[in-house]
Amino acid sequence: MDSGLVLKTIGHLLIVEAVFMIAPLGVSIYYGESDFKAFFIAILITAFVGTILSFSRARKEAVRYKEGFMIVGLGWLLISIFGAIPFLLAGTFDNFIDAFFETVSGFTTTGASVLKDIESQPHGILFWRSLTHWLGGMGVLVFTLSLLPAVGMSSLNILKAESTGPTPGKLVPKIAETARILYIIYILLTGLEIIFLKIGGMPLFDAVTHTFATVGTGGFSTKNKSIAAYNMPSIEWVIMIFTFLAGVNFSLYYDVLMGKFKSLFKDREFQFYCTVIGIAIILITINITDSWGNILLSFRQAAFQVVTIITSTGFATLDYSIWPAFSKMILFILMFFGGCAGSTSGGIKILRVMIVFKYIKREFYKLIHPNSVISIRIGGQTIPENVVQNVIAFVLLYFLIFAGLSLILLTQDMDLISSTSAVVASLSNIGPGFGSVGPAMNYAGLTTFTKILLSFTMILGRLEIYTVLILITPIFWKD
Repeated sequence: MDSGLVLKTIGHLLIVEAVFMIAPLGVSIYYGESDFKAFFIAILITAFVGTILSFSRARKEAVRYKEGFMIVGLGWLLISIFGAIPFLLAGTFDNFIDAFFETVSGFTTTGASVLKDIESQPHGILFWRSLTHWLGGMGVLVFTLSLLPAVGMSSLNILKAESTGPTPGKLVPKIAETARILYIIYILLTGLEIIFLKIGGMPLFDAVTHTFATVGTGGFSTKNKSIAAYNMPSIEWVIMIFTFLAGVNFSLYYDVLMGKFKSLFKDREFQFYCTVIGIAIILITINITDSWGNILLSFRQAAFQVVTIITSTGFATLDYSIWPAFSKMILFILMFFGGCAGSTSGGIKILRVMIVFKYIKREFYKLIHPNSVISIRIGGQTIPENVVQNVIAFVLLYFLIFAGLSLILLTQDMDLISSTSAVVASLSNIGPGFGSVGPAMNYAGLTTFTKILLSFTMILGRLEIYTVLILITPIFWKD
């Protein structure tokens, strides 16, 4: 492995992080709050370390698979460690574990918080907290990747290791140009939502921070009661719509920008995504209408919760843990699904779910026709058999990790509902779960061991398991 190349790339990554810290520093100065000192020192420390690492000598310019996995895995760990510095220096948390947990939750767009009183925090801290969502949503390394040619490096392997979904690829021949296109689309969605939230009645600062959390499918709010604090349907609908859009494969938006409007409606994954959301909303609306006594209100509440859960955003307009068991089970199942591949959402991803369903259907057919050779096709395209096997292995591994971690949390004085939902909410990067980690609660009361375990679970889920697990396998370190 070319360790020089790894350190050099991570150095550039930390420099990028330091540059982005200038934004919350500016917010702190604008509001005249004392946390500007914390950001100033954090910028100096992060930039210094990043600069030192960037001078590392690389033997080659191309990033191979090993370097790609190492850069992404170590890179995400380090940006979380350095990203926690402002929280510590500003006095937001009095220990590193809580600061690290909050930062990891931000960058992985999980939205699980250990802050007991969000509204008491200074504006700079709240801005940085939400900005980590925006950076982590598309991927900090995807952004850095667009800058790599300027420093003499370029590789598809970094994009493959960080992107979500089973088959990441390039929109255009040059990988750096692909990264720029993705961020242009990302920025367009961000700008549009800020405008609509402002028109909907949300203050500008809140509109910006909630937009970061929406398009990044994160879920950090500047309010203790999340979106419920506003109690405004206009705001709920804007966030719901843009959360839905953030869960769509961004390559489809590129097709639309290129004039291929039919691609959006012909895409099988997008169709299945819409169908799952539609069915879930209808079922929950019917189930909770008796409690609310108002079908329109029930529909709005059901739609908001369904969209934010399946896209792994985790915003809430009410405490859905008090819903009937049937509705809660639907939400729990949706926590595993996630949005589309190539989106900013977490979870298994809709495309993988579709492949699993197709695989099961094929196995049933082969029981009757054992000699038949059937390819799995989605949207007229044949899915390569190696991709199918990779997906089956991924889903199996996903549930094994879910079961194993749930058992471990049961040893930490957590009940079954709280432990299982905390694991899936962390692994799928959702944030709130049920029970003691429900939308009306947070993760502050968990043990130190649990916070550390869930922090790495969030990274494991954001990097889709393989990227992290491969780093701890002996074969990875063999030449």
